[in-house]
Amino acid sequence: MGSPSELVATLGREIVPIRFGAAPGHEPDIATLGFKGYNLWRMARLGLPVPQAIVIGTGYCREYLANPHGLPAHLETALTAQLGSLELATGLKFGSARKPLLVSVRSGAPVSMPGMMETVLNVGLTDSTVPGLLRLTGNPRLVWDSYRRLVQSFAEVVYSCSPAPFEEMLRQHLRRADAESARSLDFRALQELARGALGIFESQTGRPFPQKPLDQLHAAIESVFASWNGNKAREYRRLNQIDAGTGTAVTVQRMVYGNAGGTSGSGVAFTRDPSTGAPALYVDFLFNAQGEDVVSGRQSAEDLDALAALLPDSAEELSRVAQTLEREFRDMQEFEFTIQDGRLFLLQTRTAKRTAWAALRSAIDLVDEGLIDPSTALQRLCTLDLDLIERSEVHAEAAPLARGVPAGLGVVTGKIALDAAAARRLKSAGHEVILVRDHPSTDDIAAIAAADGLLCASGGRTSHAAVVARQLDKACVVGCSALAIDTARRRCSIGATALSEGEIVSVDAASGEIYAGAVKVERIVPSDELRKVDAWRAAAAATLPHD
Repeated sequence: MGSPSELVATLGREIVPIRFGAAPGHEPDIATLGFKGYNLWRMARLGLPVPQAIVIGTGYCREYLANPHGLPAHLETALTAQLGSLELATGLKFGSARKPLLVSVRSGAPVSMPGMMETVLNVGLTDSTVPGLLRLTGNPRLVWDSYRRLVQSFAEVVYSCSPAPFEEMLRQHLRRADAESARSLDFRALQELARGALGIFESQTGRPFPQKPLDQLHAAIESVFASWNGNKAREYRRLNQIDAGTGTAVTVQRMVYGNAGGTSGSGVAFTRDPSTGAPALYVDFLFNAQGEDVVSGRQSAEDLDALAALLPDSAEELSRVAQTLEREFRDMQEFEFTIQDGRLFLLQTRTAKRTAWAALRSAIDLVDEGLIDPSTALQRLCTLDLDLIERSEVHAEAAPLARGVPAGLGVVTGKIALDAAAARRLKSAGHEVILVRDHPSTDDIAAIAAADGLLCASGGRTSHAAVVARQLDKACVVGCSALAIDTARRRCSIGATALSEGEIVSVDAASGEIYAGAVKVERIVPSDELRKVDAWRAAAAATLPHD
């Protein structure tokens, strides 16, 4: 047996398969698989529709970070062997010109860090595998959309290229087609975009896009490992006192395609309202889109009603899944899903980030529903200052300037800041601050933490940045289409009103309304809920032995 240090170094160096509708015989370790991989294993064990995957343990990440010069050779060897089992399970082959297996490569730390590390989708798509995917799917639009997405994300994630030239090329095609987004383009336009992206990639990186699928996979895994030490990941760990030494696992999972057409799409769901805790399914969904479109915050999403109107069976299945997940995990869950041609797939679940109000409400409801006992509820609430929990209602005489999509609780009045530097400057001068952005982005994590509220022109309630803002109890409104930002002039307009950075606005995160200046606010405390918690505490104290 080796020394203790040698033994510790091997911990987490494991690759665990996740099988559709089944799971390995032994229960894996959360510290090795991370919460994403471990929860995939649990969902697969329940028979839920989880695409086949393999999870690379956190120990490999720690080993890479100690010597970040390519993946360890023994990991490449083990990965090749496990890819064989994934190919056998899917009936597809990685790199095949006839039946290609494409995969997503995602991070997954032992503590959830939403949107703080990198993801690469559609890995394995090359000039030689494009015809095979065309034969498999009969869907040229899907194929060319996936290829242009891969090339751009590879440039940004693996080579740290600017997205600007890709975005400008897309804008030109949208103007030409008089379309609002890439989801409205036909396959010919997407084919042109994919070929254009290959050219931009080469001009940006000085090398052609990698045409060997294994090279793509190795580079994507290495980039996910490296993102553990990215700026936003480090800042999130600092804010949440997360151990920097654990590293991240990596999930390599068979692709399913939300961008396959009108009966496909991607979404994020909370089993309860993460703002209020109300026991109702809370969904953001984008038709004909991949998951990054939803969580990136760049596009405004639709809700459960829109999904149910077109895909009622999928909406009903989501409701059943939500109930199953809460019974299994005994807490509010946030889960990501894809619907491909009307078929539901689950990509991950985690304990939901929520406001303090929602944490209190959900703890009480879960006790009432018999999923947890009062002792467990009190343990979950012990980190909250219950005396500070409140929500606000606006009593305004003037009409709001505009209305966006409510993504939190509370009313905040503060000075407009258009970036992190302005937010820190205004905050250090003693002002309340509202960060105003085009879309919610986890790149703004430091600014979100410094600000008191977040107002965005686009994006959905379940984008990673909105999730983080809610967890930090920041008032958050997204999808405010009446908001336009002129960063160069340090100004913005909300509806017909022009405002300069530093001027005061009020944001109501419960209604989505935005007002000029300060407003009258009524503070509301959860009196009934607090009395229940007091009763639990009294009952617990009564059971303690007395001297």
